[in-house]
Amino acid sequence: MSYFQAIQQLNAMTPELHTQPGQPRRKFSLEEIGTLLEALGNPHHQFRSVLIAGTNGKGSTASTLASILNASGLRSGLYTSPHLVRPNERIRVRGIDIRDDDFARHFHRVVETGNQLVAEQKLPQLPSFFEVLTAMAFLHFAEESVDLAVLEVGMGGRLDATNIVSPLLSIVTDISLDHTEWLGPTISAIAREKAGIMRPNGTLITLPQHPEANQVLGEVAVELNVRGVSAVPYMPQMSAAHGSDQGAYTIEALGSTVRVNSPLHGAHQHRNVALAVAAAVELAEQHAFSITTAAIEEGIYATRWPARLETLLSGNTQWILDVAHNPAGAWALRSALRTGFDIGEPGNAPATLVFSCLKDKPVDELAHILFPLFERVIFAPIASPRATLDADLLAAAESVGVSAIVASSMTQALALAAEPARIEEPNTPRKVVVAGSVYLVGQARALLLAPVPELKA
Repeated sequence: MSYFQAIQQLNAMTPELHTQPGQPRRKFSLEEIGTLLEALGNPHHQFRSVLIAGTNGKGSTASTLASILNASGLRSGLYTSPHLVRPNERIRVRGIDIRDDDFARHFHRVVETGNQLVAEQKLPQLPSFFEVLTAMAFLHFAEESVDLAVLEVGMGGRLDATNIVSPLLSIVTDISLDHTEWLGPTISAIAREKAGIMRPNGTLITLPQHPEANQVLGEVAVELNVRGVSAVPYMPQMSAAHGSDQGAYTIEALGSTVRVNSPLHGAHQHRNVALAVAAAVELAEQHAFSITTAAIEEGIYATRWPARLETLLSGNTQWILDVAHNPAGAWALRSALRTGFDIGEPGNAPATLVFSCLKDKPVDELAHILFPLFERVIFAPIASPRATLDADLLAAAESVGVSAIVASSMTQALALAAEPARIEEPNTPRKVVVAGSVYLVGQARALLLAPVPELKA
């Protein structure tokens, strides 16, 4: 099977979060991924792992921890979701995406195994999109003999395919309302799903957060005799967090001073970095991994996690890309734009927002959080059956009194955003934020980074 054929087949699979009208919702079970992996030789038993759940910050925490492991000379695996442009991005060893031929080979093996198991009535249904990719990642990590795999939970935790592993550490990032139709309508319900990644007598790394989430995580930890590790000691002092040197600050770890200078922008990233450092310290002190303070410092600085307040310059335009797609993420983006990019404050130069979101997101709430910061809002189409309808996007903009237009394509949306907002200021530097959906940001980023961007309206 060629890589092109693998991608075609993968794209043809119905994403598990999209239920066709009139069709029953898919049921998820760890038994099914367990059956699939057993038929594949249980590759997840061949490497050690760290499991990361949460609503926001999972990917940033995972990428930072993996970068620290790489700087330590360890062979790290990193599994994240979703991808921005290519599904290969989800599966990495020492920071390098899985190669196309390996992707195709693993995909073929997993799909053929799944088909056989269904034919033998050992599985009630074919593996889902996410289960296939998770099994592929485990096969790749086992084949590459990784020292440690850093695994980002796809959704929830308790029934997520990644939760089939026996992690050395369980990390829970900030919890907020998202995927409520799957995980429950309250913070408590969602936190209980995330708490499903804890293991009896295991270790939980987290930070104080929403009181309801704290209570649930604490209750589950006590029930399972889990040792709790707080990442608070690795947070910056308030004065240092807002100091000079691009937000660099120092912390104490492994008995030495560590200079934290992360390329990930925004004050909310301090929490994600702190969780990654706490995990690195645990791995060094409790599991004998050869991680030093120098490696922690180097790994943080070398972290690469695109489209998280990522800036790109093109001509007279500064593009700011961020995958904020739920209210908590939107609030973090809003804060960072006002404090770090001078967007939305009185007297600042006008800025433009290119936006779209999926229909399972609270578009009215996202509009109230983000839209008032901008002079113009441009809605761009995204290639997903779950995309919010244009009429609903326009209604959300109207509800907050913001002028908005709908572009016919992503290319047109970017071209319109790059144009001057007003005739009298043709040479004024422009700021354009692209946010609201991973699909949107990934497509926009690919166009902006193309050798010769075609941004003609």
